[in-house]
Amino acid sequence: MSTIPHIIPTTLSDAARADVLELQEKISGFKSGRIPEERFKAYRLTRGVYGQRQLGVQMFRIKIPYGKLTARQLVRIADIAEEFTNGNLHTTTRQNIQLHHVHLEDTPAMWARLEEVGITTREACGNTVRNITASPTAGIDPDEPFDVAPYAEALFQYFLRNPICQDMGRKIKIAFSSSQKDSAYTYFHDFGFIPRLQVVDGVEKRGFKVVVGGGLGAQPYIAETAFEFLEEEKIIPFTNAALRIFDRFGEREKRMKARLKFLLDEKRGLSLAQYKQLIEQEYPALPHKEYTVDRSLVEQPVIPEARTWPEIAILDQQKFEQWKKINLFEQKQEGFYTVQIKLQLGNLSSETAKELASLLQEGLAADDIRVTINQGLLLKFVRPEALPYLFYRLNHLGLAEPGFGTIADITACPGTDTCNLGVTNSTGVALELERLLKEEYPELIGDSRIAIKISGCMNSCGQHMAANIGLHGSSIKHGALVVPALQVVLGGGVDPSGKGYIAEKVVKLPTKKITQALRLLLDDYDDGALEGEYFNDYFTRRGKPYFYSLLKPLADLSKLEQSDYIDWGHTDAFIPEIGTGECAGVSYDVVGTIITDAEERLHYAHKAVAVQKWADAIYHAYSAFVIGAKALLLSKDLHCNTHQGIIQDFQQHFYATGEFALDLPYDELVLQINKQEPTEAFAGHYLQQADDFLQKVLAKRQQQLEQSKVEKVVVDTYYKA
Repeated sequence: MSTIPHIIPTTLSDAARADVLELQEKISGFKSGRIPEERFKAYRLTRGVYGQRQLGVQMFRIKIPYGKLTARQLVRIADIAEEFTNGNLHTTTRQNIQLHHVHLEDTPAMWARLEEVGITTREACGNTVRNITASPTAGIDPDEPFDVAPYAEALFQYFLRNPICQDMGRKIKIAFSSSQKDSAYTYFHDFGFIPRLQVVDGVEKRGFKVVVGGGLGAQPYIAETAFEFLEEEKIIPFTNAALRIFDRFGEREKRMKARLKFLLDEKRGLSLAQYKQLIEQEYPALPHKEYTVDRSLVEQPVIPEARTWPEIAILDQQKFEQWKKINLFEQKQEGFYTVQIKLQLGNLSSETAKELASLLQEGLAADDIRVTINQGLLLKFVRPEALPYLFYRLNHLGLAEPGFGTIADITACPGTDTCNLGVTNSTGVALELERLLKEEYPELIGDSRIAIKISGCMNSCGQHMAANIGLHGSSIKHGALVVPALQVVLGGGVDPSGKGYIAEKVVKLPTKKITQALRLLLDDYDDGALEGEYFNDYFTRRGKPYFYSLLKPLADLSKLEQSDYIDWGHTDAFIPEIGTGECAGVSYDVVGTIITDAEERLHYAHKAVAVQKWADAIYHAYSAFVIGAKALLLSKDLHCNTHQGIIQDFQQHFYATGEFALDLPYDELVLQINKQEPTEAFAGHYLQQADDFLQKVLAKRQQQLEQSKVEKVVVDTYYKA
């Protein structure tokens, strides 16, 4: 394990260097006791450092927009995994790579090494805009109207380090699908973009169908359509304004209600029409009313040259033919194939990763790897004559297993292996189900009509609610003992037409009964489905009660055996151990510390002015206004669950009562932000007003302290807004 401080490479960009140095300083402050643990947690999450189930080590999440990696980048990740971790690269359903068993003190050095090859961990976790995903086939998809990768890249770059999304109420997830088939699952994202072409004033234009407010988790929502067609130059301004409204109106106190899907609940929040109206009102504050995406933003890979490859003998011709049939498809670029690699549980050793990278460096495929949404990998621009030799090399690495994207390619989050929130071992049951399919249902290995996804808890990191057959970790109380269990959900995913479905809960079963449950489901489908009938159509036709009756006998606790009390992959009796999720907010703080937060925002505002980023300066000043007001509201035990609520409550309880004098009513003062263009003049004026306001907040707080003689403790969840 390394010790801080680390030497930061001089080759980093100024922004990256500042990021790494700040993380190093914050770790030092935390270790010395100057920064409380909960406050440090909120900070480190936004830098990709996430606590593991095992004490004393972290998960380090790398942010890889739309899953795009070069061979050099993959080798660098592998090198870091070897030096600082257990040597395993874990791919995720959000096209990221996670490294586990990381020591906190090593994270600045790891981040710096990643930045040298153009990779960041900034905003990979926490209440930020998370990794922007996209169809891994973007750019090569025969069905795509155009390549969506440049738009995903532009959106990633635009919001990286953007002040709007550094401290929102909750995370935001964005996806781009390459076609109407919705292979990126936009339907369960906060914002989803599907490419379309439309003739506008006689000219064919690029644009997107835009959906908003989707989500999985314990209460899944299907996203609503905001626009059937939004011109390409409007998607970044729209997203910018939409995030501002989410930041201002989104819930912050009740964590389980803080996602965009809950804000867009007409009964308790905003209708889609109201949301869009508020978005329109935000446009004056935007630095860009239109934003033209540079279509060359994503560098196109060099296509491998035609050459003669070594002649090899394929020892398993049947496997080779099956691999070609299932794991390959012809690109829209004539004469080239894409090879898809099935990674069991999304795990790739550092040694294997390096050998895979060497195949690209040799010219067997283009230097453009994509991490796929089902935890696999995709290689592009493979020439037909290279396929036998590529298969031979991949097979040697254990990466030529047929079944990518089929029922045999089971998605599973790490579950209780490393996650605090895991209830049961999702990886263990995934391995068992893959074994069962291979041994008992080999004819289904190429069947893409059924997807199986498993999560260790209800939060759906394994995307079980978007599976035809989904499972999530749970437990069943049986006398004095607890049985590890899995909730079975059916009927989720995207149908062949691109329509998205959320799975329905059917029955909870002991985990050791899941193998028999899968047999029952597959046999019943084989016997009862119409010719070519999609699984979800079959589920709908039969109905949920039918499947409940089919599986219910397996839930009979009177017939349990001793092994049923032991989870997959374990030898001891099951004991539920659920920790606190790392996205949870702080549990307490003091008002004075919150005022320090406001001062920090003003510091960022002045730094933005120094580099002439007027819109950033204005937004940091806005945050200082709100956080300063929050501190005084909390001093009176008034709840602070949204920014909008803070603005209204400070107006009512401090300004309207005459307790806090201002030149303008507080709400008018703060909300100048969405009525003024982000000019240099307004930025200077607004920042000065924020400076003056915070000085008055400090004076008011000093007055309160002189009266009470003790610092105010803010209890429970009030701090989060």
